[in-house]
Amino acid sequence: MPRRNIFLPTLCIVLLFAVWTFRLPESRPRPYPSVDWFETKSPSSSVSVPPSESSSSKAASPETKNTAPSQGQKSPSSPPHLDSIPGNQVDLSQPDARFVGWPLKRVCDEATWIEGLVYICDNNSGGIGNIRNYIQTCIRYALEAGATGLTIPKIRKRSEKDLADLFTDFLPFDYMFDEQHFRDAFNTNCPQITLYNDIKDIPGAGESPKINNITPKDLGNRDGCENMDQNRHTDRFGQSFRKWLKDEKHGHLPTKEQPRLIRFNWGVLFDWQIYRDGPEMAATFGGILKLNDKFLRLGKKTLEKMHEFARADGVKNGAFLGVHLRTESDALGFWPHYDVQSEAYLKQAQKRGYRTAYLATGNLTEADNFIDAAIEMAQMRVVTKMDLLSDEELDELESLSWDQQGLIDYVVLLGSEFFLGVQPSSFSIHIAMKRHLRTGGLYTRPYKTGTEGDGLSHIVGKFDHYWGGWLFMWDGMWP
Repeated sequence: MPRRNIFLPTLCIVLLFAVWTFRLPESRPRPYPSVDWFETKSPSSSVSVPPSESSSSKAASPETKNTAPSQGQKSPSSPPHLDSIPGNQVDLSQPDARFVGWPLKRVCDEATWIEGLVYICDNNSGGIGNIRNYIQTCIRYALEAGATGLTIPKIRKRSEKDLADLFTDFLPFDYMFDEQHFRDAFNTNCPQITLYNDIKDIPGAGESPKINNITPKDLGNRDGCENMDQNRHTDRFGQSFRKWLKDEKHGHLPTKEQPRLIRFNWGVLFDWQIYRDGPEMAATFGGILKLNDKFLRLGKKTLEKMHEFARADGVKNGAFLGVHLRTESDALGFWPHYDVQSEAYLKQAQKRGYRTAYLATGNLTEADNFIDAAIEMAQMRVVTKMDLLSDEELDELESLSWDQQGLIDYVVLLGSEFFLGVQPSSFSIHIAMKRHLRTGGLYTRPYKTGTEGDGLSHIVGKFDHYWGGWLFMWDGMWP
C-alpha cells in the first residue's frame, strides 16, 4: 500500500490519542447540582473509602456549612480488597468502638441534595433501643431525601412515675449520647449536611416556622401490606418524596432563604431494611450514636466490678452470663411473662454451666425472685448493678433516670460472655445484634433469629409470626 495512503489515518489516530491523554480537567462543579433535583441520580457501583477513618477532625460550628464535595465526584473505579478497607478489624461490638465512616460517606456521595431542605429528628422516645432507632431511621430517610440540614436530635424523657408515659420533657442529645462524636461523624463523612442546634437556628425559618409532618410509608404504594411491616419502597423514597415536595399543595419549593422543614409523625421506627445499604453500612451506621462519657465510664466500672465478682466466685477469666429480664410495668401484655423468661433463662444457665450472672431489670420484686430461683435451680449467683457499685459510684447511679440507668446495663451486657434476652424487647434485640458484630466485623451477616443464634446470645420468645411476633425489628434495627 503506498505510504501516502496510510499517512492521514495514522495522523488521526495520533491526534485522538493525544486529545484523550492530555484532555483538560473538568471544571469544578457547584456544591449543589444545578440540575433539577427531581431527576434520579445515576447510581455509583464503586466503593468510596477515605484515607482516614477517625472522627477526630475538628468539628465545624452548627451554623456553618462545610464546603460540599463535588456532586459529580467519582469514587475509585474498583472496590478495594477486604483487608485493605480501614476498620475491617475493628471490634464493632464495643460500646465505644471507633466509628468507621466510609459507608456513611458512600451513601452521602450518592445522594441528590436539596438546598433548604431540613429534617427535624426529635420525635424520639422510649428506652435506648427505641430511641436509637427513631433517630437513625429519621436520619437515614433524610439522607435519601437529600436534606442539607438536620437539627441535633432531642430525646423525650420517660415519666419516672408512669413508665408507659414516654412524652414528658424534651431533653438534649447528650441526655444519652456524645454530641461531639455525632457532629464529627457528619462533618467528616457527610459535609453536605449542616447541623443546627435547634429549629430557631435554621436561617430563614422564622419565629413560628411551618413544619410538614409525614410518614414515609404513605409515599409508597403499599396495597395489601401489613401496617407494622417496614417500608418496602425505600429505594424509591427519594424520588417519591421529591415528587411530593414539588407539589405546590404541600408548600413552596425549598430554598436557602425559605427552607422547608420536615418532621416524621411519631412511630416511624424499624422502618428501613438495613441490609438494603449493604452489610458495611448496616454494621457501622449505629456508630454515629455513641454513649456519652459519663455512661461509658460508669458502665465500664460496673463491668470491671462484675468481672471481679466472677473471679472471686472461682471463674478464672471473670466470664459471666448476662441476663435481661423484661417484666417492668410498661411491658406489653403479649410479651413472655416472668415465668416464661425465668424458666428459659435458668435452663440456658444450667446447660452452659454458668456460676455467676449479671441481671438487668427495672422490676426489683422479680429481680429478687430470679436471684433466689437461680441459686435454687442452677446454683448460680446473680447480681445487679446496685449490688456491684457502692459509695460515690452508687450515688451517681441512683441520680440517673430510669432509662439512663439502663445504659449502664447496656455496657455490662455487651461485655458478658453469653447473653440471654427476650423477643420482642428492642433492648434485648439491639444487644444481641451489637454482640453479633463480633462474628464478621464490617461484613457481618444478619443474625439468624429463632435459632441457636451465633454462640454469643440466646433470645427467648415466639418466632413463628413475622409481624405479630415483631420479627421485622431484626430487619429494621442498626446494631
